[in-house]
Amino acid sequence: MYNSFWDNLRNAFKQQENSLYKLIAINLIVWLGFMVMRVLMTIGGFGDIYGSLISWFMMPASLDRLLIQPWSIFTYMFLHEGFFHILFNMLFLYWFGLLIHQYLGSRKLANLYILGGLAGALFYVLIYNLAPYFSNSVGSSLMLGASAGVFAIVVGAATLTPNTTFFLLLLGPVRIKYIAIFYVVLSFANSAGANAGGELAHLGGALMGYLYITQLRRGIDWGVPVQKVGLFFENLFKPNRSKVKVSYRKAKSKSGGFGNFGRAQSTKATTIKPSGETSQEEIDRILDKIAEKGYDALSKEEKRKLFEFSKK
Repeated sequence: MYNSFWDNLRNAFKQQENSLYKLIAINLIVWLGFMVMRVLMTIGGFGDIYGSLISWFMMPASLDRLLIQPWSIFTYMFLHEGFFHILFNMLFLYWFGLLIHQYLGSRKLANLYILGGLAGALFYVLIYNLAPYFSNSVGSSLMLGASAGVFAIVVGAATLTPNTTFFLLLLGPVRIKYIAIFYVVLSFANSAGANAGGELAHLGGALMGYLYITQLRRGIDWGVPVQKVGLFFENLFKPNRSKVKVSYRKAKSKSGGFGNFGRAQSTKATTIKPSGETSQEEIDRILDKIAEKGYDALSKEEKRKLFEFSKK
């Protein structure tokens, strides 16, 4: 991820460990596809059909409807209609996603986005079905947008490294913990307004972002199931490779031979650990230091270890 933004975005699906640009690319592709469809169908007199079609990919508040379109709990988090809606979501995803990627790596960034989207959807459905205020609108309420996943990444980054500073137009340097707090409070204040469903999803995603990082510091990764599903689909769409049977025999030479190569490769990485390899305990200590004093407080060696670990 050291090329320009557009190079990384254009090659998002050709590069490994590149989930940030893959997420942005998927959101943009889906938005462009539905935008073209909306314009063409509306001009052609099929606007009502388009509205019905896109609703099958949006997140319903009604449990009855969710039962007949369960896929929407995933599809809604990649779906946008308004230009500024997707613009601000992708900007926040990029700015804060870079921090998560740098500290935790590509897979945990994808885990956090998906978990935030799921948490936002569940919180939205829960409140709409329990709060009397929404009883008259639960049957007709639908939600779309990446905001819940993005809020999870924003709050996750602020929890991980709260003193990292962004330079904002007109405001100057602002620590990201204050940015996260501002948007969470704003979402709470608007949770009884016109976009109540979206604001509730923001709060669910924000809570997941905080919990994910705090649990990760304890050695518990809530994203493991998400990661396993992602790896399953990655392997599913990989080109089929011919299966080759390999047999091994004991090498005759005392050194330099290949007789034990297959066995050595099958052993766990923890049996032979290079002296320069960074352990999980060291990374946890570095992350704690970041949370307490900020990224700038790290030594060059600590930054190097964190960077190398993030590429795993």
